[in-house]
Amino acid sequence: MNSRQIHSSLKVLLVSDLEKSKQYYRNVLGCEVTDWWVIREGFTGLGIKLLQANSTEDVRPNRLEKGFSQPAPDIYCYVENWAALDELYMEFKEKAATFVIEPWIDEEAGPWKEFAISDPDNYCIAFGGTNKNSL
Repeated sequence: MNSRQIHSSLKVLLVSDLEKSKQYYRNVLGCEVTDWWVIREGFTGLGIKLLQANSTEDVRPNRLEKGFSQPAPDIYCYVENWAALDELYMEFKEKAATFVIEPWIDEEAGPWKEFAISDPDNYCIAFGGTNKNSL
């Protein structure tokens, strides 16, 4: 089959305060926020559906990954190159995002560079990629 069967996928997050989360994704992450979606760079970029949880106990971000001290990402966003990654980092830093992983480089994985932030419910959103400009 030659046609693409899956165009994109979206993450659904249960949140403790829907309006607070919408404001965060709009104001800090620069997303377009509608009644149904939080998106940045279209549905093939960052796409999330936020749903109001019945109780705060229903909000369950990922825990620590076995063997790691850093949180396991709930959402992972791939970025074209390190220049774009650095631009995102500076944008989020200027907007007072909460960083749970500062930018770092894994030399053995490409090399791979990444950082991660957390939203108001402590969902971890990671951003990373290889440096295609240097290859």
